[in-house]
Amino acid sequence: MNFSSTDANKKKDAPSVTKSELNAWKRGFTPQAEIWNGRMASVGLIIGLFVLILANNLFGGK
Repeated sequence: MNFSSTDANKKKDAPSVTKSELNAWKRGFTPQAEIWNGRMASVGLIIGLFVLILANNLFGGK
């Protein structure tokens, strides 16, 4: 891969996010918001799957 000097400068100038900042509750288009969005989406999928399995076992069986 051939990176230009501007790509290398962008990587140097990008602020690093510490591990304690990843769990911060920040609003807007931030890395923290994206992490929380993924966590909440995973929780929602797990709850939805659990409800579907529970409903199938309670009301779908013959």
